[in-house]
Order: sequence, then C-alpha cells, then structure tokens
Amino acid sequence: MARSVKKGPFVDSHLVKKVEATLASSSKRPIKTWSRRSMVVPDMIGLTIAVHNGKQHVPVLITDNMVGHKLGEFAPTRIFKGHGAADKKAAAAAGAPAPAAAPAKA
Repeated sequence: MARSVKKGPFVDSHLVKKVEATLASSSKRPIKTWSRRSMVVPDMIGLTIAVHNGKQHVPVLITDNMVGHKLGEFAPTRIFKGHGAADKKAAAAAGAPAPAAAPAKA
C-alpha cells in the first residue's frame, strides 16, 4: 500500500544527515546504511549507498528511475542457489522415454 502524499516520503534522519554531508563534501565514498525502509529521494541521485542485506552491505548506485522506491528493494536478502541433485535425478526419470513396445507376432 502506498504512503499518503500528504505525509511525504520517509527517510531516516541519520541517512538524511549522511546524504547532506556527502553532497557538501562531494565525496565518492559509499554511504553505509541499515535503513532498508527509507525511500529514495531526488537528493540521493548519483550517490552510491551501501544497503545492508542482513549479511553485508550491497553498493547501490542511485539513478533517477529509483526515486520513490525503498532502498531495500535494491539489496536482495535471499539468494536462490538452485535445487539439489535429487531433483535432477527425478527430472531425468520423469522425462526418460518409455521403452519401445515389442512388435506384435502375426
């Protein structure tokens, strides 16, 4: 559900301070944050924000297409590595062709 326009976007205050400090110093270092719930605002465009995914900080370069989205959308928390070998064996058995029928004797 979208946030009310009347309320405006939510951005953690500590993140706003870090963004303002980075813009003032024109530093290229990524801004580390654990605030996945903060919304991307136009002030962040062009900055690299390292968003925590639960294990490490994922660097995200903010573009104009990201404005209005949450930072957490760009740092996935789960990595799908594929199914195990048992599934490959089952798929091979299910997809194996049936043995040919013996010709009928007349």
